[in-house]
Amino acid sequence: MNATPVGIDIAKNVFQVHYVDAQTGEIVNRPIKRAQFLDTSRIARRA
Repeated sequence: MNATPVGIDIAKNVFQVHYVDAQTGEIVNRPIKRAQFLDTSRIARRA
């Protein structure tokens, strides 16, 4: 997946990650639990 990060809304238990999908141009809003956020950001940096 190719994605351009747009923003992250920080909340108590769930973060909302917003980005534009490079293939479709669609704006995506993905909820990520706080515990999973660091793992997700590490995976995104490898891609």
